[in-house]
Amino acid sequence: KEAICSSLQFDFPEANVLDLFAGSGQMAIEALSRGARRATLSDADQRAITCIRENVKNCGFADQATVLKSDSVSFLQRTSEHFDIAFLDPPYRHGILEQILPVLAEKMQKNGIIVCEHEPECKIPERILHFDLQKQKKYGKIIISIYRNADADAD
Repeated sequence: KEAICSSLQFDFPEANVLDLFAGSGQMAIEALSRGARRATLSDADQRAITCIRENVKNCGFADQATVLKSDSVSFLQRTSEHFDIAFLDPPYRHGILEQILPVLAEKMQKNGIIVCEHEPECKIPERILHFDLQKQKKYGKIIISIYRNADADAD
């Protein structure tokens, strides 16, 4: 997680961050600690929500964080908000990543960054709408994939 955040350190300042399947909320909290303006954290599990709320409060980011108990796909379909950076760490082997990536890509800002954690067996697309798979790195038994907008630098 530290390596991911270090590679995105210049993207965090003033960013609107989304943390889906947030678990403990550590990715969004790290983004806030590195200058993100605000974060929305979503998880369907009540124990995770309780943990996230406590962690956000203990780290002093309660005013900058919105914590939602929600199915991630439903949340994305409902929200009118657009995000600069999104973190996804869905349950493995459920096909959720393939389902959620196109919906998420619609909710990203033009210069947005999507960071996915998944198992090596999960085959993810090279391109999702206008986002290209820019980088993949293996960390033990997981892979971190980073998508960026292919057209963002063309302006």
